[in-house]
Parts: sequence; structure tokens; C-alpha cells
Amino acid sequence: MATSDKLDLDRGMVITGKWRRRRYRVERLLGEGANGKVYLVQQDSRLMALKVGLDTADLQSEINVLQALEKQQKRRSGGNPFLYDVDDLQLRSGKEYPFYVMRYVRGTKLPAFLVASGAEWFPIAGYNLLLKLSELHGSGWAFGDLKVDNVLVADYGRVELVDFGGVTAFGKSIRQFTEIYDRGYWNAGTRTSDAPYDLFSFAVLCVQLFAEKELYRLTSGTLPQNRSPGDLLKLAQQVTQLKPFAGWLARAFAGGFGDAAEAADAWNAVMHRIGRPSKPVPWWTKALFLVSAAGLAASVFWLAGGLG
Repeated sequence: MATSDKLDLDRGMVITGKWRRRRYRVERLLGEGANGKVYLVQQDSRLMALKVGLDTADLQSEINVLQALEKQQKRRSGGNPFLYDVDDLQLRSGKEYPFYVMRYVRGTKLPAFLVASGAEWFPIAGYNLLLKLSELHGSGWAFGDLKVDNVLVADYGRVELVDFGGVTAFGKSIRQFTEIYDRGYWNAGTRTSDAPYDLFSFAVLCVQLFAEKELYRLTSGTLPQNRSPGDLLKLAQQVTQLKPFAGWLARAFAGGFGDAAEAADAWNAVMHRIGRPSKPVPWWTKALFLVSAAGLAASVFWLAGGLG
């Protein structure tokens, strides 16, 4: 049920775009944030993700970013679109909510993937995440709000970024960020969009994966003016899984990489030194990958801006 005060789309509800008249059946809520809610929807046999915005201007800004990314991707590789549909949902009360529809890909959050598959898969998942960031950086954008909640991992460490609400053109102020991943929060730089901003967030993400309690204890026990990336590096050096990457993390915290492509090359060099994971992926993870891969061309993802 949807009301003018609070928007809730129930399972089984069919919504129709006001202008393009495309119809979507609501399956379930995927997540919500300050600027909207994201639902898993079905159109014919395809599963998609639909984000309904609570503020037209805010969502339109996000859509503009996605449309620009889509144009760049088509020029570069002619790949799958970012957006399938953009329209308005009109309620019986007459109130309208903007929405857009994105592809949907099955996956799990990075911590859950590492628990199921083993921490030895961390280097590969990290490398694939850097490759995803390099696609954005190569087009002149920073992801902005990189954090655990905005990374999905499928079988064999395949990574997808979600929530493009923070994507910002280089040189502009970061549109959306989460404090603990923000280099400004750690007195390590500005909030101006550039590739090193994302790579700093990536390094914090690595620390959080293996020392989350210690990281939050560090943030709560340190005065704002005393926070520094050196504290993060000291914490990382105490984590067994991160010790091989200590040099890489030090460089990322210092803003020493030009972009994610350069950072990925350096990460890959560390991977070759420590070797590939020997533990096989669980059978159920492989089965999930095969099932999801069957419909991958037509069904894709979006877990959208402001979630987490």
C-alpha cells in the first residue's frame, strides 16, 4: 500500500509508469535509505531492481549520473545499460514519486562471501573490486560512497558495485559519503572527487573486513583532530590477512596511486607473491552461480543510492 506520507509497495502489487506505461510486479523490498526505497520487481520473466525516490530533485540528480555513465560505457564497449526505465509512479491520491529501474544481479555482501568461501578469497575479490573502480576512474568519475554495503560478490569473487548515488565527476565535491570511509574524516585529504578518494575508502574497507571492532573502537576513542591514516595502517599491520598488503595499504592511505588501474596492478603483484587460494568454492555457491548465470543477460541489479 502506498500513501502520500509514506511509500510502501506490497508484494504482488503491479505498478505502471505514468508516461511509458511499463508494468512491474513487486516481489520484495531490497533496501531503503534517506532518499528512497529499492524493490525487486519482475517484468515478464525478468527480475530487475526498481528504486522509488522520495525527492524528485535528489533522484533526478542520481539518474543524471547514471545516464552519463551509460553513454560513456556505450561509447567504450557497447555493454549492458545502467538504466532500463525512468518514469513516475502516480498514486490514487494524485501524489507522484519518481522511479528508475536497473538491472539486478544476485550476490552477497563481501563479509558473508568471505565467511562462506574463506578469507583466502579476499585478494581476488579485492582485485575485482579495484577493476570495477578502474572503469569509473577511466571515465572521470569517483564512486564516492564506497563501503561494505555497496559491494556485492558472486561466485569466484566476481564483484558488482551497487548504490551509485555517491558517484561524482572528478574535481567536484563528493556527493555522498560515509564518515568512517572518508579521507576527510581521517584528516587525510579533501572531499574533492578524485581516484585516490575511492582508493582510501577501499583501504578502510579492507581494515573493516578483518578488524571491524577495533576500527570502531579507534574512531570512538580518538579526538577528531587526532585522527590520522597512520592509525589505520597500524591497525592493518596487526591483521594476519592484511600483512602482505601493508605496503599497498600505506600507499593508498597516502594517496599514492593515480587511479584504480594502477592500484589494481600493484595489488595483483602482491597476489602473485602470496599465491592463489587453494580452498575450493563451496558446492552451494557454485550452484547459485550457475542458476543466476542462466538469466544474467536479461536480469540484472540495482541496490541504489542512499542504502546502508
